[in-house]
Amino acid sequence: MSHLKALKLTSAAPIRASADPVVRAREKMIAALAEQRQMAEAKIAGQHFAPTHMVRRKNAEGQRVEVETLKRVRPAWFADGSGKVFFGLRYAGKAIEFAKDKNAVEVGELGALPGVIDTLVEAIRAGELDAQLTAAAVARGQMLRKAG
Repeated sequence: MSHLKALKLTSAAPIRASADPVVRAREKMIAALAEQRQMAEAKIAGQHFAPTHMVRRKNAEGQRVEVETLKRVRPAWFADGSGKVFFGLRYAGKAIEFAKDKNAVEVGELGALPGVIDTLVEAIRAGELDAQLTAAAVARGQMLRKAG
């Protein structure tokens, strides 16, 4: 009984990491772009990019354990028939339009891609794509509600 009296008791609640959905969308997009940058740098250097993440699975005894597995990351860039490289963003399953009917950035050659990704990260930090990210998230939410 006297053990609890030795402790300082209070009522407290944890705060959420980012309550603002716009800030959360920015953070998710910046993290995805950082992964794309690492993948592009590995491709330029001729190395293999193999990120990993932790997944919970059941083992042979039926217990849930955390296992490190390869993470599937698709490149957000593509080349057209003439060899020009383009970079497109996707969020919540939707292609992000940078301007009216413009859904990709012309990079030119693969070596310039990390610089383009850095510019996009700065644009996202500045809030230049907030409207597009919010619209994609809302459309995704409506799509999930219809499917359910």
